[in-house]
Amino acid sequence: MPPPHTLQQTETPAPPEAVAPLMRGIAVLRRLTDEGGTMSPSAIERATGLARSTVDRITATLARMEYVRVDGRDVTLAPRLMELGNAYLSALRLPSLLGGRADALADELDESVSLAVGDGDGIRFVHQATRRRAMSLSFRIGDLLPAERTAPGPLLAAGWDAREWQRWRERRATDPEGLAFAAVPPHAPRDEKEFAERAEHARRDGWALDDQLIEPGLVALAVPVHSPDGRVACLVSVVSHTSRHTATALRDTLLSRLRTAAAAMEQDLRQAPPAAVPNSPVALASWTGASKQELGREFNESLARGLTVLAAFGEGRAALTLTEAARATGLARATARRALITLEHLGYVTVRDRAHHLTPRVLALGYPPLSVATLPQIAQPHLTALTGQVRDSASLAVLVGDDIQYTGRVATRRIMNVNITVGTRFPAHATSMGRVLLAAQPAPERENRLARTPPHALTPYTVTGPDELRAALDRVLADGYALVDEELEVGLRSVAVPVHDRRGTVVAAVNVAMHSSSRTLEECVTEVLPRLRAAAERIEADLHITERYVRVPAM
Repeated sequence: MPPPHTLQQTETPAPPEAVAPLMRGIAVLRRLTDEGGTMSPSAIERATGLARSTVDRITATLARMEYVRVDGRDVTLAPRLMELGNAYLSALRLPSLLGGRADALADELDESVSLAVGDGDGIRFVHQATRRRAMSLSFRIGDLLPAERTAPGPLLAAGWDAREWQRWRERRATDPEGLAFAAVPPHAPRDEKEFAERAEHARRDGWALDDQLIEPGLVALAVPVHSPDGRVACLVSVVSHTSRHTATALRDTLLSRLRTAAAAMEQDLRQAPPAAVPNSPVALASWTGASKQELGREFNESLARGLTVLAAFGEGRAALTLTEAARATGLARATARRALITLEHLGYVTVRDRAHHLTPRVLALGYPPLSVATLPQIAQPHLTALTGQVRDSASLAVLVGDDIQYTGRVATRRIMNVNITVGTRFPAHATSMGRVLLAAQPAPERENRLARTPPHALTPYTVTGPDELRAALDRVLADGYALVDEELEVGLRSVAVPVHDRRGTVVAAVNVAMHSSSRTLEECVTEVLPRLRAAAERIEADLHITERYVRVPAM
């Protein structure tokens, strides 16, 4: 398979000032992304051509940054890596300013709606509002698609100059079937004139169609959204399939409404207040020296420092001069300069008027596979670590009606074990996770639930009195945890804490369950609860990074 199109510019010689460890580290992240997020070190070695010792240093450094996890024989991308893509999206501001409009349009049309920007001669998604159906669309934020096989592509190409058209022709000559675009299936090359004609129609008409060019059955319609200076800020498209619309019917039915939404988005951009400038430097690189001291040769400080430069951008830092980049990261000016030269060579940074800007290519560093993670997937490694610490089973659950439903679980290896599987449901009132989730409900909703479904006894110890249960929920709310002893099953004891999303809403609960003979109630509080809370905090940290620009399903 040819190298990914996003890296074609690396075929030119690197400038003398380029940081080789940073280039190699990005190559590893890129390959992990292309392969879905998980590879063995030996597979990385084969795919990148790097020596095994170099791969081990890179993965150790990335693990220290919490950008990957090294688990046994596999290296897996970790949610923390999304801070790089989040820096680009935050600097871009389009998802924050226009995402609500795209979501509302998807609800209105009952079709998937996307926002995309140009990336070279491809388009890259920056926001997705998808419909949940059996026939669903699998595009992810950060996915790169060839312009000629999309609806936004002709609108993008309508503004290309001769040099950009030539780059497109060279890419097609090198990779005629588009094998380097991992997000779409390979496709036999079409006549070059066909795309040129589509681009000319898009320039004249202000809209473009994709009639099953990505794959059979998929159709899309796109229009541009212009920034206040008249440039195309992004492309908004509605995507469906032929069981619902033909391409022509999609245009005839939805073009007017799509244009209305685009006009509203343009108005939002005109009225958007300037981005607030952060008050103080973030000094992202201040910890690298300590890490180098602790890990020695295993920690590649040049790689870590280079990646912190990407993370320094964001809202209020959409453009950074060299001096500003050094101040924001805490790096020496010479170090920041070499990192920026390297990132520009690789295509992740561009320079305009002596200021550096992130490019959409930053999203290629892990964002597509990580952006589709569910809460149970985010929680699983932390549940595994927690089980290893306390030597008892750990679980994640959500509230479904008047029950809790287990969505994640790691069992301990013991002869006598708490045997519960993912998908199991129990009455919320008799479980520790249920108490946590019920206590987090607004008071009127909690009262409605208690009135609608009076608690019933599952063991001689189950709390069933309404007043007693209300008092128990009040204690949970005050204490921040629930400890339930033999109310669900005789001999079963568990302690649970909540999991909050970015807005502070309780979206799930995590617990540790054990036989009542293994620990006293006091030991549950003094020994287990601190570790349980620490695990919940780590789950929340990963969740908050992941859900900044994507929706994270709770199940």
